[in-house]
Amino acid sequence: MITAHLPLAILLTNSDGSPMTTMELFKHGGPIMWPILVVSFLLITVAVERVLFIVRENGRRQPELVDKMLQSVEAGDTDGAVEMGKKSQDYVARILVYALTHKEHSLGNAFTRAANQEMQRFGQGLPTLDTCITAAPLLGLLGTVTGMMGTFAALNSGGGDIGSAATKITGGVAEALIATMCGLAIAIMGLLPFNYLNAREAEARHEIEDASNSLEIIVNKSEGTKAH
Repeated sequence: MITAHLPLAILLTNSDGSPMTTMELFKHGGPIMWPILVVSFLLITVAVERVLFIVRENGRRQPELVDKMLQSVEAGDTDGAVEMGKKSQDYVARILVYALTHKEHSLGNAFTRAANQEMQRFGQGLPTLDTCITAAPLLGLLGTVTGMMGTFAALNSGGGDIGSAATKITGGVAEALIATMCGLAIAIMGLLPFNYLNAREAEARHEIEDASNSLEIIVNKSEGTKAH
């Protein structure tokens, strides 16, 4: 029973029985904890910035205004629709303004260009988050390997002080487990904002495509009416 709980005691307590502080856990995790710290800082920074961006964009959404702009276009008042859209910070409204402003040249290409620019804003930071989520457990695995290498080195050392060898063995095991724990914890925490941001990006793409389809139907209907 004591043996089963020995690794946990090694990780969470010092030699005098007091619990390890965060800095002591970081120190016992070995050199690999520094790149893990950098990855965690990068992940938190990007995730917070991206979530704030999504919250800000959600607060600027004005779907009723977008509907009014489309109704104005259907009524033949394109200039009125553009003027309404210029007063809004809604990204769908901005796309419609750009497309309607350049409709004489190519409405479809103008809409696609503006939509791509907006979607690029939503996609910023996602590759960085993906890299951090992938790198964190790999760094933890690397810490496991280096920690176990230290353990085996202590086991293979002949002679010497038995107490010193035991300290090196437990230190190597602690390094391996702490590095693995931190790497996995960072990856798991990073998945939550990453999936949320991916879902919000897909939702924004759907909203833009819906506006594109509505505008195309209105334009085609208007051209069909003029032809008759």
